[in-house]
Amino acid sequence: SSLPSPKQNVPVRYFIMKSNNLQNIEISQQKGIWSTTPSNERKLNGAFWESSTVYLIFSVQGSGHFQGFARMGSSIGCEKSQDWGSDGFGGVFKVEWIRKESIPFQFAHHLLNPWNDNKKVQ
Repeated sequence: SSLPSPKQNVPVRYFIMKSNNLQNIEISQQKGIWSTTPSNERKLNGAFWESSTVYLIFSVQGSGHFQGFARMGSSIGCEKSQDWGSDGFGGVFKVEWIRKESIPFQFAHHLLNPWNDNKKVQ
């Protein structure tokens, strides 16, 4: 028998959110919001509506660390925020930060992503 698609009947979804800088993470932690590129919005909104919980694991590009994780608290709307100072972002959505601390990737090297050729999660 074939295995079901990873998107079917999944109660919880996880996404790694890469930020270009630490300032965006700090704004998110202070204000409880996040914004991503329009190309990510459809995927995140689908997960939000089809799953019981969506966890977002944040990392600054090139840092070698995770900066914490949050629960997606709302779907992504059309309202934009100037907090990030970039025209490349889409709508804003709520996030509920669960853990705000820097964790080196090496602490998670035992975690492998079966939907990404069993590559390390980082």
